[in-house]
Amino acid sequence: MSQNSLIISSPFECPTHHWQRNPQNSQLVLQAGRRSASYEIFDTRSNTLQTKELDLVNRIRQRVNEWREADYPGVTAITRQLLTHWYDKETARPYEFYFCQIEAIETLIWYVEATPEFKQGIAIPSDGGAWERLCNKMATGSGKTTVMSMIITWQVLNAITYPKRHKDFSKAIFIVAPGLTVKERLQILLPGHPQNYYDAFSLCPNEVLRHKLNQAEILIENWHSLMPQKEPERSVVKKGAESDEAYVRRVLGSLANHKNIVIINDEAHHAYRKPAEVKISKKDAEEFGIDLDEATRWVEGLDRIHKMRGIIRCFDLSATPFAPTGKKTTESALFEWVISDFGLYDAIEAGLVKTPRIVVRDSALPSTKDLKPKLYHLYREDEVREDLNRKAEPHEALPQIVQQAYTLLGADWREAMKAWEEAGMTSPPVMLTVCNRTETAARIEHYFNKGDAQWAELKAPDKTLRVD
Repeated sequence: MSQNSLIISSPFECPTHHWQRNPQNSQLVLQAGRRSASYEIFDTRSNTLQTKELDLVNRIRQRVNEWREADYPGVTAITRQLLTHWYDKETARPYEFYFCQIEAIETLIWYVEATPEFKQGIAIPSDGGAWERLCNKMATGSGKTTVMSMIITWQVLNAITYPKRHKDFSKAIFIVAPGLTVKERLQILLPGHPQNYYDAFSLCPNEVLRHKLNQAEILIENWHSLMPQKEPERSVVKKGAESDEAYVRRVLGSLANHKNIVIINDEAHHAYRKPAEVKISKKDAEEFGIDLDEATRWVEGLDRIHKMRGIIRCFDLSATPFAPTGKKTTESALFEWVISDFGLYDAIEAGLVKTPRIVVRDSALPSTKDLKPKLYHLYREDEVREDLNRKAEPHEALPQIVQQAYTLLGADWREAMKAWEEAGMTSPPVMLTVCNRTETAARIEHYFNKGDAQWAELKAPDKTLRVD
């Protein structure tokens, strides 16, 4: 274990150490033991960082550990076969499961199947609706799609084997995606897909169970399919609002013949109930990338499905399961039904995601207010936020301070490139930018390809990839 690297854990084992920030000097100190489940809130009023412990998740972690050590009392024979198979290191599978993937599915199984003594005193808060939600909080890059395939395998095989346990299991799975691109990517969750995850990860212990898995009824749709149908503006015959039954048949298609459906929400932070007391303007919503209509329509659509067909349970997966509060101090509130957590810091320390780099050599640009580097939290600078949060043509120059940031970050990139070449590495380092809107992405692409980027190495159209 090197203290010169942020990576200190194996992605395939429970973390044994974690980095802890020293509040006095912000230096990282290596600590023994796993990091407690928590999240951080930046208070814009006092410019301070607060850490919020996830007490429920930490309690559940302990219960799941005790349940595992007791050899999973309460699970069905099918579930036991699956767990044994997924833990089997001798199974020939192209991709080994990450620890966080096993922990996520184990926690869901614990909640549904564990005997009562292991759940004593544990209550999962509701989102305020009539159907139950459980959320796995997993960092982007830690394999949420694999967990979805494990959920489907567990649910479908148990539903087929134990048809009377219709309150626990279902072979009718409705997966809701946040966009068309994600919907297309999730097609690998269909058992008949050529690159399906069930075969790629060897999810079934034997051919008999794999054949049974083909009986799954799976529908994958973009959340827009949950929008209520609009009447044609020029229609002569007024048919009235779409009935709940008509709505369900239209949205679910062949799945409408089933009752007791399981929902899987991918990127579930897009689906939440807006509390009545929340006051958030449309302008603020747009600034934080919030689509209030999307959030409410997504949940309202599922409410109608539950009313007509019944939702057994909803499994939410998200790296950022937060809903906006309209308050500047928090800006978002964690979903209260989160039951497992493997956050960004955990993923970085396990080597599952890229190690982030920020511009640090900007001491020549101190803020006159607090003497802090201006390139730290760059988007909070008024000139940057206003300029980048508008419609603009690709050729329009980026704010000067953003160009300076790219010049400094480019210098770091060149140094990394040189070091990698000297070490014999054949692949160059990658500079990644995440933009707030497509217009900004187009301007940055133009800046590197045709604009005033200082470093010649970064003017490389054939090596620049823009993804909207």
